Amino acid sequence: MQTFTTKEKKAAQILQKDVPLVPKPFDAIAEACGFSSADLISWIQALSRKGVIRKVGAILRHQKAGYSKNALVMWAVAPESIESAGERFASLSYVSHCYERRPAFQNRYNLFTMLHAQDEKLASLIQQMSHAIDCHDFLILNSRHEYKKTSPEYF
Repeated sequence: MQTFTTKEKKAAQILQKDVPLVPKPFDAIAEACGFSSADLISWIQALSRKGVIRKVGAILRHQKAGYSKNALVMWAVAPESIESAGERFASLSYVSHCYERRPAFQNRYNLFTMLHAQDEKLASLIQQMSHAIDCHDFLILNSRHEYKKTSPEYF
C-alpha cells in the first residue's frame, strides 16, 4: 500500500481539483505544497509508473465553453483502419474525446468520438468525418442534458 507524506497529500488534494489558471500551473501547485516543480513532476510520474495515478486530464465543461450542441458518435471501423481513423478524428478541433472501445459496443462499434459545436452543424461535421475515413456505419447519441461532472477525491 502506498503511503503519502503531508506534502504529497497536499499535492494530491490540489491535483484532484481544478488546476490553477496561471501560466505555469504545476509551478503554483509545487509552491503550495513545498515541492520544487521538478520534484512534483517526478513524484507524479513515479505514481503513474506504479499505477497509483491513471491519468492527469482536463474535463471540458462544454456548455460553459460556449458549445451548445454535443454528440457521442460511435463508429464501426475496420480493425486495420482504427488507428489511422482515430488519429484523424483526434486531430479535429471539435472532437474532445476519441478512443477505441474494447470490446466493441454491440460487437460492432469500436471507435467513439465526442463532438462539440456552437450551432446546429453537428450533422455536417459527422458527414465530413464519415467521408474522411470512408465509414458510413455509425450511431449518433445527441446530448440532451449535461450532468455534473465530478472526479473521485481520495484525500
